[in-house]
Amino acid sequence: MNAQKYTIGVDFGTDSVRAIIVNVETGEELATAVFEYPRWKMGLYCDPQHNHFRQHPQDYIEGLEYTIGACTAEAGKAIALNVCAITISTTGSTPVAVDERGIPLALLEEFNENPNAMFLLWKDHSAIRESEEINKIAANWEKEDYLKYVGGIYSPEWFWAKLLYVLRADEKVRAHCYTWVEHSDWMPFLLTAKTDATQLERNVCAAGHKALWAAQHGGFPSGDFFRAIDPLLEPFAAKMNCNVVAADKSAGNLSEQWATRFGLSTDVKVGIGAIDAHIGAIGAQIQPGYLTKIIGTSTCDILVVPKPDFGNRFIKGICGQVDGSVIPGMIGLEAGQAAFGDVYAWFRNLLMWPLQNAASNIIDPRLADKISFDMFRQLEEKAALVQLDETGPLAVDWFNGRRTPDVNLELKAAIMQLSLGTEAPAIYAALVEATCFGSRRIIERLREQDLVIKGIIGVGGIARKSGYVMQTMANVLNMPISINKTEQVCAKGAAILAAVVAGRYVNVIDAMNAMGAGFDITYTPDPQKSPSLEKRYRRYKAVCQMIDEAPD
Repeated sequence: MNAQKYTIGVDFGTDSVRAIIVNVETGEELATAVFEYPRWKMGLYCDPQHNHFRQHPQDYIEGLEYTIGACTAEAGKAIALNVCAITISTTGSTPVAVDERGIPLALLEEFNENPNAMFLLWKDHSAIRESEEINKIAANWEKEDYLKYVGGIYSPEWFWAKLLYVLRADEKVRAHCYTWVEHSDWMPFLLTAKTDATQLERNVCAAGHKALWAAQHGGFPSGDFFRAIDPLLEPFAAKMNCNVVAADKSAGNLSEQWATRFGLSTDVKVGIGAIDAHIGAIGAQIQPGYLTKIIGTSTCDILVVPKPDFGNRFIKGICGQVDGSVIPGMIGLEAGQAAFGDVYAWFRNLLMWPLQNAASNIIDPRLADKISFDMFRQLEEKAALVQLDETGPLAVDWFNGRRTPDVNLELKAAIMQLSLGTEAPAIYAALVEATCFGSRRIIERLREQDLVIKGIIGVGGIARKSGYVMQTMANVLNMPISINKTEQVCAKGAAILAAVVAGRYVNVIDAMNAMGAGFDITYTPDPQKSPSLEKRYRRYKAVCQMIDEAPD
């Protein structure tokens, strides 16, 4: 029998799910698998024009079975039988309506095609009106300031706003919904084969950053607070389990059914789980003073501060400060940008529109995909040679609204200072610059409130694949950026947490130090770029202010 032990980390992202098997002692990644959500890939249940993005739970189940099964098959039976724990990360806030058994309503025949019965993806902006109402009531609520732990503004992307939207929009879903559950909480419930929604455990990360939970005010907000927003919310708030748990704890053992599907033992512990960015920060080997940027379709920026150093501060304009949301014993702070890689994808799709539409009947889709890939690679190469001056194209990156600082998802992006001589590489260079300027605004807001930022850790697809974007960011931030070796950083963070869940390490820091992959690339600022970038950044901020203050 192999004496080594292994863990599995699973990461449910926006477009796909990834799983890896990791050696608990060395951190070596022995197997990996990726599964793209088929329904999501076809664009089902979504309305991008109105920022409505829904995901079917069947995509998640199929992805879970495929990726873990593929990993255990690749690693071999001897390794599979020595897997000791699984932990899962997911996007968030990505909640769903479930019945009394904890089953998402979309898995029931009568709701199978109903988008309101599916998971509302993190970037779904259906609930803008509802978040405005929550903010209005909270601002005038004299009994308790429920928003001080979430930066002072409640986002339409979050738990309670989305629940209220669904309750109002769909009477049938409202009648069958027993409670409202984050994706990161439902997965451990599923794997441990629990069948009673009252047994659902809420992870402290999602509960604190997205659902207004805080130990300091006794858990979730009071029933009368929710009743003041809308009486529809009160009975659902009453069902919220106040047993909120950190991600280094176990939700139970893997059920016999899932163990058989995966080729694993029922002795495998299932971790509580958490939101992907916070678990990704663990995979990136976060440490105090170093802002970890998980850079993908959007960005999530994570900072940890030891509790004695943090004191009793409340940081305004961010996505929350939660004790233990990343590492127990530290305050985890979240910020981010609502669109990053999505901005680049939008521009690529814009340029590819003739091929994908007008010429779709004469060009093989595989050829179109190859052209798109080659075109985008050449576009980035040419953009890297562009020298933008004060008269060149200037962009604002709010294509999906603004997340940080001071969330406002109704804001729109802009591209200006165009002429008949402006070419595609210059526009793309301006878009890349704008996303990096957005990152700089976040760091400035954190520093304005006396938080120390000594350096940047970059992770995610863009951090590893685009030297142009990362060098631009280093120049804009005027700070070095270290890139962690791990490609599947959220899955790796989940595997590290799983080792703690299994009792192989005493705490997250020890597991992270032992299993982390380290860093292999560092981008340092180019001082020659600084004067031009400073001028353009000042112009960017002025345009942002103009858009922000424009009348409705």
